Amino acid sequence: MEYFKQFQNHILNNDLPSLISLWQEYCLSDEIEAEELKQTLLEVKISPLAPAFGKYAQDILPLWQTLANAPLKHDCLKLIFDLQSTNDLALADLAYKYLENLYNSDPSFQQKIKLVGLREKKSFPSAIANFELLAHMKVGNFFLHTGGWGIGEVIDVSMLREQITLEFDNVSGSKEISFVNAFKTLLPVSKDHFLARRFGDAEAFEAFAKSKPLEIIRLLLKDLGPKTAQEIKDELCDVVIPEKDWAKWWQLTRTKLKKDTFIESPEHQKDSFCLRKTEVSHEERLQKALQSKPETPELIELIYSFLRDFPQSIKNESFKESLKSIVTEVLANREVSNTVELQLLFILQDLGHEKATHLTDLIAKYAHPEKMINEISILAHKKRFLIELKKVRTDWPTLFAEVLLSIDQNPLRDYILEELMKNKKEDLVKEKILLLIHTPMISPNAFLWYFQKILSPDMDYPFSNQEGHNSFFESFFVLLHKLETSHTHKDLIKKMHTFLTIGRFANVRRIFEHSDIETLKEILLLCTKCMTLTDQDIKILQSLAEVVHPSLSELRKEPIEEELVVWTTNEGYQKIKERIELIATVETIENAKEIEIARSHGDLRENSEYKFALEKRSRLQSEVKFLSDQFKHMRVLTKEDVQIDSVNVGTIVELENSAGGRTTYTLLGPCDTDPEKNIVSFQSKIAKDLMGLTVGNKCKLQDQEWKIIGIKSFL
Repeated sequence: MEYFKQFQNHILNNDLPSLISLWQEYCLSDEIEAEELKQTLLEVKISPLAPAFGKYAQDILPLWQTLANAPLKHDCLKLIFDLQSTNDLALADLAYKYLENLYNSDPSFQQKIKLVGLREKKSFPSAIANFELLAHMKVGNFFLHTGGWGIGEVIDVSMLREQITLEFDNVSGSKEISFVNAFKTLLPVSKDHFLARRFGDAEAFEAFAKSKPLEIIRLLLKDLGPKTAQEIKDELCDVVIPEKDWAKWWQLTRTKLKKDTFIESPEHQKDSFCLRKTEVSHEERLQKALQSKPETPELIELIYSFLRDFPQSIKNESFKESLKSIVTEVLANREVSNTVELQLLFILQDLGHEKATHLTDLIAKYAHPEKMINEISILAHKKRFLIELKKVRTDWPTLFAEVLLSIDQNPLRDYILEELMKNKKEDLVKEKILLLIHTPMISPNAFLWYFQKILSPDMDYPFSNQEGHNSFFESFFVLLHKLETSHTHKDLIKKMHTFLTIGRFANVRRIFEHSDIETLKEILLLCTKCMTLTDQDIKILQSLAEVVHPSLSELRKEPIEEELVVWTTNEGYQKIKERIELIATVETIENAKEIEIARSHGDLRENSEYKFALEKRSRLQSEVKFLSDQFKHMRVLTKEDVQIDSVNVGTIVELENSAGGRTTYTLLGPCDTDPEKNIVSFQSKIAKDLMGLTVGNKCKLQDQEWKIIGIKSFL
């Protein structure tokens, strides 16, 4: 394909003289490759140089005659006639005889010859392709419309009117197209083509897709070319596979695609799946990837993934020995960290290498194994390391507790929690979870994971009682609000919203059922600060709380007292003021544009973008109303306002427990809260439990008894 690369270069540079010169040289070659000729003609055809190139296209005909591959030879002749612009008689005769040989039994042969211009022989562009298109015009056959109408099935052909009637998948009703327009806009498609099968018999195609997912992906890639995962979804989801079944179907299919020897899976999500021309074995693919001498972390991932997906491959002794050799060479010649060395030894252990027998001794010597767990890239290796650690380290419970909140994967958290509980290390778990309740931002994902665990009725973990549920639920809304204001963890925010609303607010009902009225008041206050919750969500929470404590409905109806003061710092005052201005001058205007754009997409009943834009408008209106109401009652704290003879707004309270542990709480306004620094709202339950107490008084907070040892002014 050396000539093809040169042709490509000249076409890209729009260099007609060089292209013609190279073409003339190419036409004088001793022999040519059919695939190279086809690709070259295709490149020229779609380029701006095609019209000028036309008078030189037929120069290749003597060499074309020598081609042996019949399908490719046919494709090349079609392209030559697509490009040619001389319309000389010799070309007309060649085309006539070629078509007569192929279609001599066609009763309307002469009429079709006339339609493609070969009877008059004055002008016959694309004669071969156009005749082929006419020959394909039979009831029940399929065509692809290049103007966007999609795939169409022929329902009538009239040679008299020189017209074809089709039904398309992208337009309603039948469409009549003249032969002249058909030459310009239609491409013949076989009945076994992906698009034809999808349009022709949707039910059978769906059954085929569900029973043979790999075959349908191969068919799609063969007929439509390389496709990304999103493009595959666009072709199949809700058209072939119902949307409700898509996630499960694609997950299973994706797993099989990785193992298919004819389909090349992309390394990155935005890249395309491709159909290989020839089968490539799994071993060959791995060896090719390793030949490029990847960096050690990539090498570990490659070999691990291969052994996980194709465990039977190590039955091949020579292949297994080659992998051993590669890994041992890396260990011997590259400088690697303890974490990397450990993972390489895990791989050698899987390959049955004797060097891996020293693994246990090595793990026992690690100075900081708790730090290594997060450095290990592969989930299975992380768990394997924890299992080995438990075997050789007597301090394993402390190490396990150290990483409980820092690791990212729930399966590992499950394993660590189960081992600690099974070995009666509940105190270690309780200590970590108490920290999580007080400062959920240290590990937001772990917070939601554990909250879901303690709500399960058959689980007996620390804080799985009603008091624990209440503490977690209060921290839940604090965390949600914190995540919203920090603009991070978008996926987690969605999960938290789902946690609330799933099963018609089943989790909320379970928690509210035995909660006291003060707890519910606090939760209802906290939830109003969360922008993720719609007005409808908050109304439902209010209604569920009223079912448990009907007196809450009276509180909801009480008007806001004008003299009610919302204390804040100057920073909190400015923050609310800026937020109200931002909503009014920027976000509301942007949202109005979003609504108009979504409205222009039509069909408002099934327009999800329009629905989301309206919901966003509702949230913005609710938020600005809530903030404006607060803003009217705000009063900035001054030194004169803060009294330190007892706990009050604007004070910092120092507390000490019976074990000598100390902590502080700062009581400020709702706009100044920061759970990570123990800055709480004076309206919160914790603040109300402390308010009015003096030095020496005792109180109970979060399951622990504390003594007040100091009170000072925040200012």
